[in-house]
Amino acid sequence: MASKFYITTPIYYPSDKLHIGHAYTTTIADSLARWHKFTGKDVYFLTGSDEHGQKIQRIAKEKGVTPKAYVDEIVVSFKKLWERLNIEYDDFVRTTDTRHHLAVQEVFRRIHEKGDIYKSTYQGNYCTPCESFWVESKLVDGNCPDCGRKVEIVEEESYFFKIGKYADRLLQHIADHPGFIQPESRRKEMVNFIKGGLEDLCVSRTTFDWGIGVPVDDKHVVYVWFDALTNYLTGVGFPDNEKMIETWWPADVHLVGKEIMRFHTIIWPSILLALDFPLPKTVFGHGWLLSDSDKMSKSKGNVVDPHALIDEFGVDPIRHFLLREISFGQDGNFSRRALIERTNSDLANDLGNLLNRSLAMLGKYFDGIIPSPGSVEVFDQELQDLAAVVRKKLVAQIDDLAINDGLATLWQLVSRANKYIDECAPWALAKDGNIERLQTVMYNTMEVQRIIALFIKSFLPQTGERIWAQLGIPVALDKQTIEDTQWGGLQIGTETKKGDPIFPRIDLVAEAEKQSAAKEKAQQKKQVDKKAVVEKVVDGVIGIEDFGKVQLVIAKILQAESVKGADKLLKLQVDSGDDQRQIVAGIAKYYTPDQLVGKNIVIVANLKPVKLRGELSQGMLLAASTKDGKLELVSVTDQITPGSRVK
Repeated sequence: MASKFYITTPIYYPSDKLHIGHAYTTTIADSLARWHKFTGKDVYFLTGSDEHGQKIQRIAKEKGVTPKAYVDEIVVSFKKLWERLNIEYDDFVRTTDTRHHLAVQEVFRRIHEKGDIYKSTYQGNYCTPCESFWVESKLVDGNCPDCGRKVEIVEEESYFFKIGKYADRLLQHIADHPGFIQPESRRKEMVNFIKGGLEDLCVSRTTFDWGIGVPVDDKHVVYVWFDALTNYLTGVGFPDNEKMIETWWPADVHLVGKEIMRFHTIIWPSILLALDFPLPKTVFGHGWLLSDSDKMSKSKGNVVDPHALIDEFGVDPIRHFLLREISFGQDGNFSRRALIERTNSDLANDLGNLLNRSLAMLGKYFDGIIPSPGSVEVFDQELQDLAAVVRKKLVAQIDDLAINDGLATLWQLVSRANKYIDECAPWALAKDGNIERLQTVMYNTMEVQRIIALFIKSFLPQTGERIWAQLGIPVALDKQTIEDTQWGGLQIGTETKKGDPIFPRIDLVAEAEKQSAAKEKAQQKKQVDKKAVVEKVVDGVIGIEDFGKVQLVIAKILQAESVKGADKLLKLQVDSGDDQRQIVAGIAKYYTPDQLVGKNIVIVANLKPVKLRGELSQGMLLAASTKDGKLELVSVTDQITPGSRVK
């Protein structure tokens, strides 16, 4: 067997349709898989869907369907997007697959039999959106440190994994294998997390049933992350296909987003250590793809739909932008303008123009037939030498997962090919009748594009095929390997097939007009929606001028006492800044007089005075009440002095 390369993406959570951030991760994984196959390795590329958990069960219930029916529909949309993006995965693991259930239960059983899983009671914080347990010390302002949302207090019987038992071994492995966690910033973060102490991990739940049953206790389902992480073993035949496991495990690269590094570099390796399995060679945590410098969020309305982009721009401009624009490992910014500028500069002006003008000249001078080259001159040698250098650098950069740097290196060859044409000036050679030199220049111009097509096909597969087709090469592109990038592989006499430009330039003026029209349309819709809301208002809604008539003022309670003969009323003496006045309020059921003295409250200062049970009331205090009758005064701190206006 040739050397192997096993790469995985996270298995995506089907709580909603995928966005451009998911496309980013999977496009990178697909490109790495294609490249390593191109370099002669046996490649296995795994992706899938993470379908269990409390969150999915709740969403399905809200939609009035079963969890399985809900996830089935979403998973279809996953596969459709991967098809449109030319993602060629070898296997797609669904956590609802029977094979995965068997794998998870076997992992649980082995660790339980080893004594590293035990039953106890869990009481603490749980983030349902992240499906994560958190000790109090890890919370940020009482919220989940990953997503920032509120956690729920959970108390239930659970099984626990002795993850802390493996902390020292894991730290030693990280120290001995610097490439295990990448990039370095993530490694430091994870090491600090481990050194901060690892609490035993809750690995089962009883408060819902949408999950894989615990094999030793049918009242429990396996914790969703313990379930999900096992997919990397499911995909290589665990537990029954020993030959497949031996062939592919350990994984060469787990490619994940930085927000789930803790699960992949602490929990997952600890599970593998408990199983006595080797650890993955590399877990790479890439950054977020931001939308106009802001994190994508449905609530913000800035999630980018990859289907809409593909419909408008095509597949390879999207793939190229994702792979080339973003420094791998860091956060990157997606914007429509940046996509267009990158497409115009790299694909239309450089790559597309190179192919279009060289084929046009070949057609004019040699009827589109590849001519025989003559002697090698300085510019020819420089072009050949650069092709060899690019090959060497590309191999090293892709091995280091520096995929955006690799594309930048490849584009050095594209730029040099354009410069070569300008330096050699085929039009001048034709005019002077220097046919032998013209043949050499045109051969080299077409040969460098054959090599570019071979290099580019791993990243922009459709583009590689289109260049290959116009070059007229009869051998299938997908049968070519990196060995075919040696200079001189283009056969003399090959008949090229010039077609339409592969990347027409996007008109920025027309694009600006389109965006302006879209903004105007959105503004008009906003105004229509606003008008509709206004027209729907019910009686009793007031305008700002009405609200301005109400004088809300801070007042300090100086004295408080009961009103004789009235169980519900208290009589308050308050300082409202300009005067002292008496207010009678029905709050005796909720406050004693001692609790009120010294409080700064909000009152309506210009309310018409009235008598209640014979006592004059010169205003009204503000309080909030719940449906079950609980009441609380609206109050402020001593920093706000009596007489201050509430606006």
